[in-house]
Amino acid sequence: MKIAFVGKGGSGKTTLSALFIRHLAAAGCPVIAVDADINQHLGPALGLTDDQAAALPSLGAHLPEIKEYLRGSNPLIGSAEQMIKTTPPGRGSRLLRIVEENPVYAACARPVALDEGSVRLLATGAFTEQDLGVACYHSKVGAVELLLNHLIDGQDEYLVTDMTAGSDSFASGLFTRFDLTFLVAEPTRKGVSVYRQYKEYARDFGVTLKVVGNKVNGADDLAFLRREVGDDLLTCFGQSDWVRRLEQGAEPELRTLEPANRAVLARLREQAELAFAAREPERWTSQAVHFHLRNAESWGNAKTGIDLATQVDPGFVLGAGHLDAAGV
Repeated sequence: MKIAFVGKGGSGKTTLSALFIRHLAAAGCPVIAVDADINQHLGPALGLTDDQAAALPSLGAHLPEIKEYLRGSNPLIGSAEQMIKTTPPGRGSRLLRIVEENPVYAACARPVALDEGSVRLLATGAFTEQDLGVACYHSKVGAVELLLNHLIDGQDEYLVTDMTAGSDSFASGLFTRFDLTFLVAEPTRKGVSVYRQYKEYARDFGVTLKVVGNKVNGADDLAFLRREVGDDLLTCFGQSDWVRRLEQGAEPELRTLEPANRAVLARLREQAELAFAAREPERWTSQAVHFHLRNAESWGNAKTGIDLATQVDPGFVLGAGHLDAAGV
């Protein structure tokens, strides 16, 4: 499953994505965690020190090597330089799997040991002072979009992404690259404002969106969320002494998380399993092509000097039956 956590800044999306990642790892599920937020906090939320988090390799810094690996022997892609962030896979492309070793993971992923299990962590890299005035953050997450477009994952295998705050992901097709999006919302007007944006943008693309209430304290908070988001409200995470200790620098064991809040994590996984059963590979692939053609016409053709529409393999549908260029 490809899972995204979104929400406004301060909503608790990074904390909840980290808790969900811990929950999956504790259940023995293979997990790749991706920090795609402009503020890189997922590593510390998973227990890394600030120095360890800062030392994580940046996906953006390895984009040329990532492109070279993913294009494989695809005859429609002449070179890595002709790939853009939306370039879809085709016959001959190398596809990534959650459980494997490959040059992309070797260069960019780092194992993170948790109190129950372990995960691989990928990070886009922080938006630096050198980027100011010359780059936008969407150039940082281009590598994530490429990886998602080339990823095959099976049941009980997860890629969980902590997205940047607000609705920035709608500036590209990245928001359609997930099987399920959890929107973390506080029970306030500002807390549900991002939900309204996501709901409006996602409506035309069949994006599965579920709201997770956070910092919910009592019946009035719950009633507010139910009134504002309706049936999209999946569950609510309550006030948590466990999270407070984590934010104070302690490392509490997951098994000591409040039972009601641990049940919330189980509810998220149940919803993910339902989304897996509803997958539509043809729609997934057609959406990737749609956004690739839009990006090609908008800026990609001018940047690369070629017609990027020729990269589309009309007979290719990304699915579990495809093999990569090495036949593995």
